[in-house]
Amino acid sequence: MSEAILAEAVVKEFGEVRALKGVTVAIDRGELFFLLGGSGCGKTTLLRCIAGLETPTKGRIVFDGEDVTELPTHKREAAMVFQSYALWPHMSVAQNVAFGLEERGIKKDEVKRRVEEALEMVQLGGYGPRGIDQMSGGQQQRVSLARALVVRPKVLLLDEPLSNLDARLRVEMRTEIRRIVKENGLTAVYVTHDQEEALSVADRMAVMELGEIRQVGTPEVIYRRPSCRTVAEFIGETNLFAQGSLGEFRGEGEGELVSVRPEAFRFASGNGESSNQVAGTVISTSYLGALVQYEVETPQGISLKVAEMNPREVRHGEVILQADERDVVILKG
Repeated sequence: MSEAILAEAVVKEFGEVRALKGVTVAIDRGELFFLLGGSGCGKTTLLRCIAGLETPTKGRIVFDGEDVTELPTHKREAAMVFQSYALWPHMSVAQNVAFGLEERGIKKDEVKRRVEEALEMVQLGGYGPRGIDQMSGGQQQRVSLARALVVRPKVLLLDEPLSNLDARLRVEMRTEIRRIVKENGLTAVYVTHDQEEALSVADRMAVMELGEIRQVGTPEVIYRRPSCRTVAEFIGETNLFAQGSLGEFRGEGEGELVSVRPEAFRFASGNGESSNQVAGTVISTSYLGALVQYEVETPQGISLKVAEMNPREVRHGEVILQADERDVVILKG
């Protein structure tokens, strides 16, 4: 698979603030790639540099081998979908979708055909005459997607596109976005702070912090093999404790910190003194039907989170926890 987008050694400064600190990332053609991180990590700034809405202070942006650092967005064959939808309320659905084509001087018959085609792609066929105020939040986001797709971009850029929707619609729309990207052979770069969204939809992702990329990988690699404390703590829940504080834990990697996901702990028999085994007392439970979440306190005063799927009974009192070496990651502090 060939490289569609390369951000190379990108630095972006706003006065004395360095929002990006020499970021390099390559995105493959046809890939749905996520930029993930907390507020102020630099993910939106990087997306805007890729889009052409910001110019890097240093470094370059390359599309299909061509340096596009100084090119405007429309000349990069890129289209952007914003968090706020950015739709014109006084225009109909069709007029909103058609706007980019009309700006490019496309003939009316061609505009009409492509608008109808774009609305079909987002499952809004026949909605063209409706006013924007007649559309729900989820429908408005589909209109925003259709407006981006109608110009037939090679690259689709999405900036927190689902953050204004309720939980049910977010799940529905993230599935739709993946379908649209894959069916149309697009390369997509998607910014979010929502870990579940990224894990469930991304082909690969980059986790960012303080203007730098901490790790790039598939959702499975990022979740199961975090490269550092930042990634382990940001992606899902984990138990982090100093190596040796609960006995010696064996796992993958080297360092001073042990990372064990709550679901990686198993209830076991024994004395809690074997490798990757620890004794404790259940101090709280949260019963969620298919899942029970426990808080287990060890004699060393360390509190551990444990998740048990499909429990036959809720556990209480003293327990022994065991973690398989394959589910334990040893990290540098």
